[in-house]
Amino acid sequence: MTDSAGEAARFLTRNSVDALPQGELERQLAKGEPLRVKLGVDPTTPDIHLGHTVVLRKLREFQELGHTVVLIVGDYTARVGDPSGRSAMRPFADPAEIDANAETYQEQAFKVLDPAATELRRNGEWLDMAMEELFRLARTATLAQLLERDDFAKRYSANEPISVLELLYPLMQGYDSVAIRSDVELGGTDQKFNLLLAREVQRAYGVEPQSILTMPILPGLDGVRKMSKSLGNYVGVSDPAQEVYGKLMSVPDAAMPVYYELLLPEPLDPAASPRDAKRAMARALTEQYHGPEAAAAAEERFDAVHVRHELPDEIDDFDFAANGGAVHLPALLADAFGVSRSQARRLLAEGGVRLDGEPLPEDPLDLPAERLDGGVIQIGKRRVKRLRSR
Repeated sequence: MTDSAGEAARFLTRNSVDALPQGELERQLAKGEPLRVKLGVDPTTPDIHLGHTVVLRKLREFQELGHTVVLIVGDYTARVGDPSGRSAMRPFADPAEIDANAETYQEQAFKVLDPAATELRRNGEWLDMAMEELFRLARTATLAQLLERDDFAKRYSANEPISVLELLYPLMQGYDSVAIRSDVELGGTDQKFNLLLAREVQRAYGVEPQSILTMPILPGLDGVRKMSKSLGNYVGVSDPAQEVYGKLMSVPDAAMPVYYELLLPEPLDPAASPRDAKRAMARALTEQYHGPEAAAAAEERFDAVHVRHELPDEIDDFDFAANGGAVHLPALLADAFGVSRSQARRLLAEGGVRLDGEPLPEDPLDLPAERLDGGVIQIGKRRVKRLRSR
């Protein structure tokens, strides 16, 4: 793929945000020895989403050039919680839940990484340390240094609480780099402070400081905020194939170039229509995590529901009370789909409610129970129920 350290460095940094110190990665590559390339992930949730794979894909590129990836599952740092980008303290994380999440994390990470070129570690191996060692680690940084972090500085100036445990987090992450003697550490742009501080921690322990590479943050399905499970704008790598494909088809056109750049091997074809480009992206990413057959089936299912407007094969039943033979539609829709009665009336007025494929009129609002019993009622394209009288 490359013939020189300079070409390798340019290849590896081509879509990164920061490669620091400048020229350091090329100097490391020029030694001609395999590098230890570190990524730490805290298993605070059980799922890896496409936003995480931006860094994982970069790690895979290092592997393809003959380097070793050290994937650190932060079973101890997760008990603290990374304060990066946080405006408040994280809630306490249950250790049993963290351990369960850690198992799924490594399984999902190997959907991208080559297991044969990956060293898998948990930082509980070295962070379960004696108090004397903790004292030594705490002496590697000053409070002034830690308060230089943008998120800490904002919380401090706003008189928001910052726990001592949170202040220790960057030092704990830095000690990971000491323990595995990392040459390079990767992370998102929100990790830049932690990655740079790790160099100081390594230096304090007599370990040659790592270089760092930060990668862009992938926008979520809204195209604006970062992809995050807590924001509900994510695509999980273990989501069902139909869900992966369907979610990706909702990505705004404006976000497509960055999705192509960060998630696919080829850039967006400027000559392709947005519709064709989006279908190609959804198909390629679904195939990457579920295989070609599942991707083809997901695309066919999407077309059946959203293009040909066919009903799904399986429809959930909704039981309704006959109420003496008449059913009030706004109340039925509110109970069946969780909309308000005013929303239900508006949907009826707009022709947005179908019964057995036919739009229901705005009036009358009360229909005989026998007309509804056994029928399929639908709001929009995805929300469908089969009605059963009780």
